[in-house]
Amino acid sequence: MLNVQTKINDMNKVRQYRESLKVTPQLKHLFLELTLRCNEKCLHCGSSCGDVHSEELTPTQYQKFLAEVKGDFGVENKMLCITGGEPLLRKDFFDIMGSAAELGFHWGMTSNGTLIDDSVARDLKRVGMDTISISIDGLAEHHDAFRRTPNGWQKAMDGIESLLRVGGFHAVQATTVVTHQNIGDLDELYRIFNDMDIDSWRIVNIEPMGRAKQYPEYLLTEDDYKYMFEYIRNKRIAGEPVTYGCSHYLGMEYEREVRDWYFLCTAGTYIASIMANGDITACLDIERRPEHIQGNILKDRFKDVWENGFKEFRRDLCEENEKCASCQERQYCHGDSFHSWDFDKHEPLLCFKDILF
Repeated sequence: MLNVQTKINDMNKVRQYRESLKVTPQLKHLFLELTLRCNEKCLHCGSSCGDVHSEELTPTQYQKFLAEVKGDFGVENKMLCITGGEPLLRKDFFDIMGSAAELGFHWGMTSNGTLIDDSVARDLKRVGMDTISISIDGLAEHHDAFRRTPNGWQKAMDGIESLLRVGGFHAVQATTVVTHQNIGDLDELYRIFNDMDIDSWRIVNIEPMGRAKQYPEYLLTEDDYKYMFEYIRNKRIAGEPVTYGCSHYLGMEYEREVRDWYFLCTAGTYIASIMANGDITACLDIERRPEHIQGNILKDRFKDVWENGFKEFRRDLCEENEKCASCQERQYCHGDSFHSWDFDKHEPLLCFKDILF
């Protein structure tokens, strides 16, 4: 465990860096939401994906847009992050990503894994996929109930096995959303993933947003949170490739202990996203509100939007809330993650102060 003074020094540097990003943002991760359609209907989905109508850009529109991005920003130190819905539901998926690879973009994907077999894994390798994260939300009983998909766990695990068997990817990761229902599955999941020899395991907590608000029995208790973070920290101390997600300021006790670096919400400063219909926003996990839409790639040049828009995201959320503004941790928290902010009540949906510190 790092000493407190080292953490304070580091976090002050992160704070200063964040201030510089407000003035000079650096595009590093560009998310492409290829579809809102999904073959699962997860209880926690923030985008309400599933068997829904989805306006979708064509492969030609994506190719034109990505060529424009390459011309304006280059491809060096840029990562395309492909998501949905379930991206593989698009019949033209490999046309879109083949074009992206030909332009020189590195890309990775999040997927539920249920549509991946050896043939699909080979095609993913062919069109240049670097990384993939497959959702495994507990053991079979909990996973299938949470994702409302009979036999979904086995299909996802088979997908991971196909990816590992084909090989040649930079990283095959499993991501687990921890709930009050599945938190007891962590030890057995670790054993399974360790035997499979996946590259890393990303653990995140269910957030009180999206569909999850309708299922309070899945939300974590204070004891659950403490157990989860201790679990991750102990695995990392043992040298295991287990990490907490990028969300949330965790206080002196856990910052830098459960992930590779300190908390920094980069929505709108590192990260931009293109929704399935071409709308431009920051992070796709942020509540979908009209004021968060910065433009649309079918009528706006992305470079102009990136340089002149996103002001909504290049500020400190804590300034909107009296309690947050007076908090001694605000210089490191800034109001926490944009995706977990209540924009109606102007307060965080989840704050770890008084839970962890």
